[in-house]
Amino acid sequence: MDSAVQTLPPASDLPPSILSFLDDKFRTNENLSGAPTLLSELQSQCDDLDRTLIDLNRRLGSSLLTYGSFSDRVHGLLGGINARLAGLGSSTRSRTSDGKGNERAEQILGEELPALAKEVARVQSVRSYAETALKLQTMIGDIEDAVSSTMKKNSWKHSARQNSEEMRLGAIKTLKLIEDVLTSVTKTHPQWAHLVSTVDHRVDRALAVLRPHAIADHRALLTSLGWPPPLATLTSSTPDTGRSTEVLNPLFTMQGDLKDQYCENFLALCGLQELQRRRKSRQLEGYNRELALHQPLWVIEELVNPISLASQRHFTKWVDKPEFIFALVYKTTRDYVDSMDELLQPLVDEAMLTGYSCREEWISGMVSSLSTYLAKEIFPKYAGQPDEDSVTGTQSQARISWLHLIDLMISFDKRIKSLIENSGILLSLQDDGNFLKVSSLSVFSDRPDWLDLWAEMELNDILEKLKSDAGDERNWTMKVQGAALLSDTEDLKTPAICSAYLRCLSSVVDRCRSLPSISMRSRFLRLAGVPIIQNFLESLLIRCQEAEGLTALTDDDGLVKVANSINAARYIESVLKEWCEDIFFLEIWSGRSDQLGISAGDQSGNVESVEGLDSGIFHEEVVKLEAFRIEWAEKLSVVILRGFEAQSRDYMKNRRQWQEKSEDGWTVSRFLVGALDYLQGKISVVETDLNGIDFVGVWRSLAARIDRLFFSVILMSNVKFSDTGVERLGSDLEVVFGAFRAWCLRPEGFFPKVSEGLKLLKMEEEKLRSSLARGEKWMKENGIRNLSETEVEKIVKSRVFKS
Repeated sequence: MDSAVQTLPPASDLPPSILSFLDDKFRTNENLSGAPTLLSELQSQCDDLDRTLIDLNRRLGSSLLTYGSFSDRVHGLLGGINARLAGLGSSTRSRTSDGKGNERAEQILGEELPALAKEVARVQSVRSYAETALKLQTMIGDIEDAVSSTMKKNSWKHSARQNSEEMRLGAIKTLKLIEDVLTSVTKTHPQWAHLVSTVDHRVDRALAVLRPHAIADHRALLTSLGWPPPLATLTSSTPDTGRSTEVLNPLFTMQGDLKDQYCENFLALCGLQELQRRRKSRQLEGYNRELALHQPLWVIEELVNPISLASQRHFTKWVDKPEFIFALVYKTTRDYVDSMDELLQPLVDEAMLTGYSCREEWISGMVSSLSTYLAKEIFPKYAGQPDEDSVTGTQSQARISWLHLIDLMISFDKRIKSLIENSGILLSLQDDGNFLKVSSLSVFSDRPDWLDLWAEMELNDILEKLKSDAGDERNWTMKVQGAALLSDTEDLKTPAICSAYLRCLSSVVDRCRSLPSISMRSRFLRLAGVPIIQNFLESLLIRCQEAEGLTALTDDDGLVKVANSINAARYIESVLKEWCEDIFFLEIWSGRSDQLGISAGDQSGNVESVEGLDSGIFHEEVVKLEAFRIEWAEKLSVVILRGFEAQSRDYMKNRRQWQEKSEDGWTVSRFLVGALDYLQGKISVVETDLNGIDFVGVWRSLAARIDRLFFSVILMSNVKFSDTGVERLGSDLEVVFGAFRAWCLRPEGFFPKVSEGLKLLKMEEEKLRSSLARGEKWMKENGIRNLSETEVEKIVKSRVFKS
């Protein structure tokens, strides 16, 4: 180098970029002292560029040699094919003149042409493989160079960083082109799996460098923007009001070069994530890809994580006042949600990252961070309180704290849901994945033991409240006005106690609706809801057994007590059946096999069709309530029958009355009057207090029992019936039928045996005699359908006619 001082060329001859560079580096005279350092730095960069250029030349030469080798091979193969085609043509022309031409043509068509076509196809495949491999090799090389340059230039100043960002965007575009090629290869040439695997491996290595550097640059930009912003200072006395100091949103205040840099880096990260989705979609072809493909939006994660860490410093001071935690998270989420829609969503759309809503991702990210904190710091403390307080006898306080925390979570989730729906996004209960992301109650998805503890506390709290209601006798006797169901206009005479139980059960169902997955709802409802119904059924059974044990249900008070219990069971059963038709309960029933921790054995007795009312989450309880109703309605009819039988004992034993004349002035036997009065009195009591549906079953059952009683004790007891006896029996039965005429037009239809027996007794002697000879055929002709031949024969023989 010449030792003479070299002068710079005139400023007018220098390019604008160099002038800008010099102006930036030498603003004052003091900057001249840094000239040697700048010179060494520029020389080092020039050396790096020279080495990169040499490496590129070497790789270009290697690629050209590879391409030349492939080209020579393909040229040789094509030359061989041309030679064989020429020989084939000359051979065909020479053979057509002799007699062997036809045989040779057949040989060519059957053997040589297929072999030649196969060879052509193989050559074409080799050529296509070579071109594809060379194309991929070139693009992979470009990506690796870009990655290398990005790593070297990461510490440069503004202009160098901008150049690095451009190189990163170029690398992402090239990666997308590579993915296009690989997708095409996977579909058209699945046998090239080794080539695809090799390229994937090299792309993975490049992405392992590109993504961390892109995220690091993004975080640096967020820091320079002032993110996270200072958290709002809530008024501790009124956290729910949301009053706080106003904090500017850095996303709205950024401008100029900083905004351009942020947007470019944002697009780069979105481009990388979209590329990752495409690669996963291709690699997981044929599998369930939805779960693996949908990941949180990376750029939103980078906004949520620092603000979450800043929030946790406040959370540690509010462990005993969780309402402040929920208030802060909600306010932070709400304050910045609009910027997600207005500023970031257009960038996501520009990056072609489909299926993402920045608003939903921001909300789900904030809720997820809250759920994580609750699972790590809050719930372990609250879950341990019941065990600690059980020693000191203050377990109710632990329950109050726990249920208060749940109330806060449910209220928070409702406000978050309204925040999402304000943007027009609808969350379906069927989409458990979406619901889990935006619910603080998702902490229970990984900890079913906490869900069980909550259900236990909820149940204990409800059962304690129900004790006073169940112990008040007025709630069992006082009827609820207008308690008829929508599907039934019949007044079920519902006791007030049903309203108390349904109110508690509805509260459990409402809390169950807040849970973010069907499996959790089903588990919670079985643990906290079903036992309430079981407790109700136990209370009914105890009341009925007490009434039966005291008086054997012989007094009216006992009958009324049982009737009220049957009414209560009927109403609760009807309500549960209507609930089971609701879409909410149908979804729970359809997903019952997914319950957390519920074994298959727990459901083995309830494996039925989901159609109709033969299934449902409350099916077993409905069956038990129905069985209870039927059993105690039958007992009512049995008790009344026993009393009627006792009152009519003298009437039944009087065998001579069927051959004596009727008593003057009596339309019914004297010994039957008391029994009929007892029967009507008891039926009147039951009708007054029992609901109409079950009353129909009681009086029909009672009629059938009285029918069998009269038939067995009178008609089948070998007594003799004269004309006057038949007349007396007819009069007595008409009065008995009349006791049931208020509820049907033809009560004798419910007394089939005695009605047909009386019909036989009233027949003429000749007609009865022919019955003994003709048997079953005669019975059908005379409308006797409910008696056997033996019974008919016995009744016919008991008839005495005047000689």
